[in-house]
Amino acid sequence: QVQLVESGGGLVQAGGSLRLSCAASGRTFSSYAMGWFRQAPGKEREFVAAISRSPDNTLFADSVKGRFTISRDNAKNTVYLQMNSLKPEDAAVYYCAAKYTSSYYYLTRIEDDYNYWGQGTQVTVSS
Repeated sequence: QVQLVESGGGLVQAGGSLRLSCAASGRTFSSYAMGWFRQAPGKEREFVAAISRSPDNTLFADSVKGRFTISRDNAKNTVYLQMNSLKPEDAAVYYCAAKYTSSYYYLTRIEDDYNYWGQGTQVTVSS
C-alpha cells in the first residue's frame, strides 16, 4: 500500500514556474514507476509525465515537452514535477500516481495502469 500526497501547487503568472512534489509513504517507493496527470474543469484527466524506477527513463505529453521535467529522489520517497514557461492552459488539478513494477525501466502514460493516486494539488496560471 502506498499513500501519495501532492504539494507545491498555487497561483503563478503565465511564463512562470512551479515545482510540484509528491511524497509517498512506505519503504518500497523505489519499486514504483510514477506518473503525473492533470484535470482541468470540464475536461478528462490527461497524462502529463512519467518516470520509471530508473530516474533516467522519462516520458512526457507533447503539450509539456521541453517545458516540464520529472524527477525522483528515492531517498526522500518523493517525485517532482518542475513546470517552467507555464501557460494558462496548464491550469488544472495535478495528480501523482504510482504503479508497482518489477521492471526497472517500465513506465506508462495509461491512467488505468496506475495502482495508487494522490488527492491532487491545484495549479492556477494567470494570463
